[in-house]
Amino acid sequence: MRPRAGFYWLAGLCLLVLASSSWWWPLTQRPPLLLAPMMDLTPCLLAKPSSASENQPDWITPCTGPNASAAKLVESTLRHLQPNTPATTAWQLGYTLKVPLLSLLQLEQSAWHVNRQAIDNIVRTVRDNPRPLVLYLFSSHFSVNAPIEPVLAQNTDNIAHIPQGPLPIDAYYAQPVYPWSLARTDNPITQYRVQVIQALLQSLCALPTSARSRIKGITLLGEVHQLFPNFESGMGFNGPYQVSDYSSTSVAGFRQHLRGRYASIEALNQQMGSNYPSFEAIDPPSKDIRHEPLRRYQEHIDAYAAGQIPITGWVHAPDTPNTAQAVKIYLDGKHIADAPVHLSRQDVRAARPEFNSADLGWRHDLDYSQLATGIHRIDLALSQPGQPLSQLGTRSISIMDQRQSTPSAVPTASLPALQPLPAHIASYTDEPRDHTSYYYNPLAREWQAFREAQVVHYLQYFNTLVAQSCLSDTPRYTHQIVPQFNPGWDSGKYAVDASLQPMKTLHTGISLYGETSYGSSLADWFKQSPHADYGVTEFHPLQAMSSQQLRGVLNQHRDNGARFLSFFLETRWQGQRVSAPNLFSFDPDNRQHDSDQLYASMKAMLAE
Repeated sequence: MRPRAGFYWLAGLCLLVLASSSWWWPLTQRPPLLLAPMMDLTPCLLAKPSSASENQPDWITPCTGPNASAAKLVESTLRHLQPNTPATTAWQLGYTLKVPLLSLLQLEQSAWHVNRQAIDNIVRTVRDNPRPLVLYLFSSHFSVNAPIEPVLAQNTDNIAHIPQGPLPIDAYYAQPVYPWSLARTDNPITQYRVQVIQALLQSLCALPTSARSRIKGITLLGEVHQLFPNFESGMGFNGPYQVSDYSSTSVAGFRQHLRGRYASIEALNQQMGSNYPSFEAIDPPSKDIRHEPLRRYQEHIDAYAAGQIPITGWVHAPDTPNTAQAVKIYLDGKHIADAPVHLSRQDVRAARPEFNSADLGWRHDLDYSQLATGIHRIDLALSQPGQPLSQLGTRSISIMDQRQSTPSAVPTASLPALQPLPAHIASYTDEPRDHTSYYYNPLAREWQAFREAQVVHYLQYFNTLVAQSCLSDTPRYTHQIVPQFNPGWDSGKYAVDASLQPMKTLHTGISLYGETSYGSSLADWFKQSPHADYGVTEFHPLQAMSSQQLRGVLNQHRDNGARFLSFFLETRWQGQRVSAPNLFSFDPDNRQHDSDQLYASMKAMLAE
């Protein structure tokens, strides 16, 4: 018995060693990473039979007629990227089928109806192209130039509200942005989305199982988050603080949220330091104490009122790799955090192209909700291997009480020895600004949590809708941005944190820009918030990569649990581009963000 027990013990030890060895991983049966580029197929999907004529381009012909679909256009585009099928099993090339929901509605006899012909074109695309795909049920605040959009925008039930009223139609890269509301699901914008999705699902469910099984994932709606004025450039911390949603439906929902959080109004008042007579008397925070008179302190809100102070900046040290340096942060002389220097700062790259890199940013969010009132000191030091600490700067901040009492200085401990910053190193600290005051309002933190819950509820509404169809077993994904990875963005405006956490039946799908697409930020974040798997709904490195580098990045995502990875790709017919140019598309004719080089590297990698 002993020799046999020893054999099993040794065998188990060997398996343990193999499992912990890096060279073991290539031998395991990991699922291939689905590369699912997204091309613009809308002109084909919406093409009408009358479109076929001698004056029309050749590519439109397969898009019309009784068997019309975009299947051949998809194949023509992908064959230009990958002419031959490679032997590798690490990934497979498919596509993302973007379905612009509102474009599938047409006006007939004074009423809006689903365009059944377009639905059939979409379904035949799935049927006729044998490649795997991600089905993208797209309908976000970004306009698709659908005729119904300006009609829906006239109904304020469809529009997100700031304290002053409904948000106006905005723009992003000169394209309309419609501030659709997330506060309710009984409004027309939501019900029209539901109507189109149900029609599409019903037709997809009529396909043979072999065709439906090509759908490897379904992404819901697109970027779903709260909105704010000046969408294109107002995502930072400066300027008036205006966010959604302050509609009457949302205000009533917030009061109900508080009832669920607190056993009584007395319990809430004790926690908030307030004197509300009832839950019905509570309005969401909507005024800045610095500029507006308040009836109650709890009305105060700004970018920091929920209790977070961003400490952000950038460093360019040409002699030291970014990944080897960090900014040490001291509060009142005590070390509280190390912020790695590796986040993307496209703004710095645009202003200082001689730096040759955008990965210069760093960020740490300080929770000041429990700090004593008074004047605190923040010191910043650059840490580099084998070098003494260098001083980056000092900031004085005031944590205020509800009565706005004059603050006193808080005692500070002694800092370690700091050397002057060497002349060849450039740096800048964005936040906090010196001599800034901060007012923590616990009701603002509750308001932030409620706004995040609104985002989750809206996504789950559509998740449930798809789950009730024949595609219930197909994984469903969000399509979210991760604003906290951008040092200059106020992530509280978007209120997406809760929707980025793992959910039982809805997988995380995220759009990655710059360093987050190829660096360590995403993996570090997953360590704090583990995800069993995820989808990369948009992949934008924003810099050139060799095919070897690109292969390493894709393998990294595959190892971390990515099931698919999507990037924009210009549509091509017989080698010629037929889609409108997209700034972020991988394409041999697009020099923006080194996209032509990324296309070449992707093509070379797929040929291996």
